[in-house]
Amino acid sequence: MTLDTEFERVTLDLDDPFTISRETQTVAENVVVRITDADGTTGIGAAAPSSHYGETADTVEAVLPDLLAVVEDVDDPHSLDRIERRLRETVRANPAARCAISIALHDLVGKRLDLPLYRYWGLDADETVSTSYTIGLDSIERMREKTATAVDAGHSVLKVKLGTERDREIVDTVRTAAPDARIRVDANEAWTPHEAVDMIDTLAAFDVEFVEQPVPAENSEGLEYVHERSTLPIAADESCVTLADVPRIAERADIANIKLMKCGGLREAKRMIHTARAHGLEVMLGCMIESNAAIAAGCHLAPLLDYADLDGSLLLADDPYDGVPISGGEIDLAGTDRPGTGARAAE
Repeated sequence: MTLDTEFERVTLDLDDPFTISRETQTVAENVVVRITDADGTTGIGAAAPSSHYGETADTVEAVLPDLLAVVEDVDDPHSLDRIERRLRETVRANPAARCAISIALHDLVGKRLDLPLYRYWGLDADETVSTSYTIGLDSIERMREKTATAVDAGHSVLKVKLGTERDREIVDTVRTAAPDARIRVDANEAWTPHEAVDMIDTLAAFDVEFVEQPVPAENSEGLEYVHERSTLPIAADESCVTLADVPRIAERADIANIKLMKCGGLREAKRMIHTARAHGLEVMLGCMIESNAAIAAGCHLAPLLDYADLDGSLLLADDPYDGVPISGGEIDLAGTDRPGTGARAAE
């Protein structure tokens, strides 16, 4: 068997500028990886690096030649454990780069076996959860408009970015525009512990489902302080990056927000999911702003989740890849008629 590998950088325009408490994004830089076997079958994956975790498209491109050399040397896409171990030995950091390879290999394996990934894992397509749709920070009027547009598109679960002096007004605006929606909020580390407790008391009046990452990740004592006093469940995102973080947040949060781009790949994400369960945590799978070349793989984990935040491709003006059908936030694994992750070049 001979495996050929290649990668390319793609710049993806967002449908609207996307603002959270620490930054505004107008484009997403993804790096697409392709792994092709001797029969011409190609697996597709993508990296969506985040500078918040010390990774950029430049660093991904810098390490991919060494990582893909490992894949070519092992020369067997089914040797997922060996490849994963050697990738980690080759590059300890750059999880998004390793993730792109993990996704491409799983896509290739599924295609070689003629099975969608969820069936390869033996998961139940009828047990998926709906993904939330994110309302980024903006003027009050634009957030009202974005909320109305999302509701009109059928989204019943909304994730609202907070971390401003207008947070109460923002949540009031979104709840008024979407009276029947499930609403979650994400402060992206913007509050102090005392601010978080006060704000959570306010949010409870708006029937908010849970609060994500209220305080900075490095303030583990602050997260514990908030968790002990919160009237709403707490989700840990920036505080939950790798497998080793799961036991650390178990007494400081209720929900582990796992992301493929943070942990380095699908096998590690599954380990984190099961470890979170063993520690009594609920599980959410999140994403960066990603093409379906990456998002599609995450969708196949939906039967293992309590919550999904897999709207990264929905925020793009134009995605060069199709993936698992998502309509109104419903992840339609049962309607996935392609093997592997289901990602392919858009027609």
